[in-house]
Amino acid sequence: MCDTHDKTPFKGLEHEGHDQEHKAWSRRSFLQALGIAGSGSMLLGSQMLTASAPSPLTSAIAAAETDNILILIRLNGGNDGLSTVIPINQYDSYANARPNIYIPESKVLKLTDDFGVPSYMKSLEPMWGDGQFKAVHGVGYEGQSLSHFTGTDIFGNTDITTTGFSGEDTGWMGRHFEHLYPDYLSDFPGSRPTDGPAALQVGNYGSLVFEGEETNYAFVTNNVDQLQQIAETGLQFSVDDALFDQCMYSDQIRFLRGVSNVTNEYAGIIHDAYMAGQNQVEYQDNAFAKQLAILARLIKGNLGTKVYMISMGGFDTHGNQPLTHERLMTNLSVAIDNFYDDIAFTQQDEKVLSMTFSEFGRRIFENGSNGTDHGKAAPTLFFGSGLNGSAFVGDHPTLDNPDGRGNLEYTMDFRDLYATVLAEWMCVDIPLVEQHLLNHPYAPVNLGFNCSGVDFPDIAYSDEDPTLPTTEPTDPVSETPFDPVLLDAIVHKPYYPTDSTPHIYLEMPFSAHVDIQLYNILGQNVGTVFNEMMFEGSTEINIRERMPNHLSTGKYIYRINVQNQKMSKSVMVA
Repeated sequence: MCDTHDKTPFKGLEHEGHDQEHKAWSRRSFLQALGIAGSGSMLLGSQMLTASAPSPLTSAIAAAETDNILILIRLNGGNDGLSTVIPINQYDSYANARPNIYIPESKVLKLTDDFGVPSYMKSLEPMWGDGQFKAVHGVGYEGQSLSHFTGTDIFGNTDITTTGFSGEDTGWMGRHFEHLYPDYLSDFPGSRPTDGPAALQVGNYGSLVFEGEETNYAFVTNNVDQLQQIAETGLQFSVDDALFDQCMYSDQIRFLRGVSNVTNEYAGIIHDAYMAGQNQVEYQDNAFAKQLAILARLIKGNLGTKVYMISMGGFDTHGNQPLTHERLMTNLSVAIDNFYDDIAFTQQDEKVLSMTFSEFGRRIFENGSNGTDHGKAAPTLFFGSGLNGSAFVGDHPTLDNPDGRGNLEYTMDFRDLYATVLAEWMCVDIPLVEQHLLNHPYAPVNLGFNCSGVDFPDIAYSDEDPTLPTTEPTDPVSETPFDPVLLDAIVHKPYYPTDSTPHIYLEMPFSAHVDIQLYNILGQNVGTVFNEMMFEGSTEINIRERMPNHLSTGKYIYRINVQNQKMSKSVMVA
């Protein structure tokens, strides 16, 4: 491209003004002509790399409001929610829909009365006990796509109007970084960065998550082995002006070399952080565990990167699902547990939140190949000490009223989870959060962390039924807490006389007003069982006699409210 013998390229009539056209090219135009604009990616040798930020990024990262780190875990292929979170309160419907692939009750790890996980996910049990695991039910959106490609785009760009290849071509994190770092591409070749890239992505699956209008804001590697190799790369290209005197496209080539140099500089910084950190637990030998092991070292080595995205493939389980899903979720559970144990050695576990996402869920009913087909809603799993308590969050979709194709309908908009993570974990201003999510109204979900100071609809979750809110009991006059010992002395339990009619046995150690409400498994109030003054002593309440309307057979939850203390139990109505 550079000719030292003839500085003037040949021009035919059709090339009049060609040099002037190139002089007027912007860096964006030049990248577009090479087919790499908008992705930030370039081929260096055999490595597909993504250029991260020049020097303006460093100061922007240093000025960020929070040290919190987010790890996005992509379950590529469409994870089956009913093999991840098992609805014990709908177990008969679940087992009947999947006679060949359902998980037997003996192999369900019961975390609450109503929900559990497969026993092969038992590595998460200590995290549950330590308050580091939340599962959000029924995550999806209106008119959910069942296409791998469109579904992936929508979970990346948050544009639920996306159809086929049309839709927003920027991602929710890309829009966030674009606002945070407005000078991201303004002064290449920048000086040597002193901090890690804004985002790091392992697995180049065409995700839109970090896409901005001008570039991709992540340092991307195709796989975990490539990340390890890149950390050892120190290739540099000279940008000395003297080398470009004879070049027709000198400005553009100098810019590209500057981009590649910044990429190589970040590879060196990643290597430095990797060497500064160390793994203090032993990880399994699989690709997902290796990704988390590297991330642990980078975080412990103080890389400074705020958002990571890693991937696990194989979730498109149309056939032989039981063995495949067991292997995948076993690997995920063990690796997640090891990762948080690892970063706890440096007390960084409280600063790292992980969340799963997938392009869709799978259907309620099994197919003819011992698998499940593309479906809609599925749970999102959250991990980390910052959750401040374990719980199942939201309403689990009903299995008894699917759509015509056997799909679970969503009960939680995925954009509300994204918004909560941005505003309450990453401390982004709420108006900006709505902007980054394409003007989706802010509706926070109580995940256990709060940066904005907004009031959540639900303050906490009860131990027996995390979908029901509970509040600390207070005296309505003095607004001081009641004696918890006295309140804990209230005895209540369901029992079933010989006619199988459900009753509630209630024993009061003092006189008080008692309100008992009945809810179905979706958390919907179906009526008042009892609402009157009760004197010290015991009583038996016949649920069917007390309810004005006929109750269908099934499982319900009653909630007793005494002096603002709420207590819940499940009850079966035959």
